[in-house]
Amino acid sequence: MRRKLNKKSIVAPDSKYDSELLARFINSVMLDGKKTTARTVVYAALDEIRKRDEKLDPMVVFETAITNVSPSVEVRSRRVGGANYQVPREVRPERRRSLALRWIIGAARGSKGKPMHMKLADELIAASNNQGTAIKKREDVQRMAESNRAFAHLAW
Repeated sequence: MRRKLNKKSIVAPDSKYDSELLARFINSVMLDGKKTTARTVVYAALDEIRKRDEKLDPMVVFETAITNVSPSVEVRSRRVGGANYQVPREVRPERRRSLALRWIIGAARGSKGKPMHMKLADELIAASNNQGTAIKKREDVQRMAESNRAFAHLAW
């Protein structure tokens, strides 16, 4: 029997930029249910991006960063005849977006010595320029999928 499908949660767009993607980003940054703190950090990061270069629109930088970090393929483990194979699979759009958000936040949290909004602004700018830790993570995932292309016939 197939398992029951999960309902997709509908996230209301954020109040300042009217973006559903930004609202999901804020929810991903949130720790221990402190949404106001997460909102403050994300908005401060977007203000920091605007402060660094007046010509840059922070929402364009944010959306470009998400697009650049999103992986197109990933590997999934598949057990066949007692052996585990890393099978390359195309990534669904929802998962692609959530991986991109997770990797950008993880890269920002991983660096030390600055306030979170500065680290987040640095990572978003780097990702929009195809640089940074989150981009390196995406390249590693795609390289792994490319090297295991021989097992693509095992995809289910």
